[in-house]
Amino acid sequence: MYPSSWKEICLLDQTYVKAEDGKQTVAKYLESVNKALTIAKVVRFEVGEGMEKKNEDFAAEVAAQMNA
Repeated sequence: MYPSSWKEICLLDQTYVKAEDGKQTVAKYLESVNKALTIAKVVRFEVGEGMEKKNEDFAAEVAAQMNA
């Protein structure tokens, strides 16, 4: 799956997650905080990465709740 635009690839062009207006880019946010700020390191996380998945038996869980 390819991104629909370069704005989805370049970190500085992406919308800042905590932007109040929902339109502020990461670059504009950094500039508003301090013009001397630079990005030194980027770490990428996949959604759900590092989360342990519980192996539960749904039928047993329902049966336990019915007996309680």
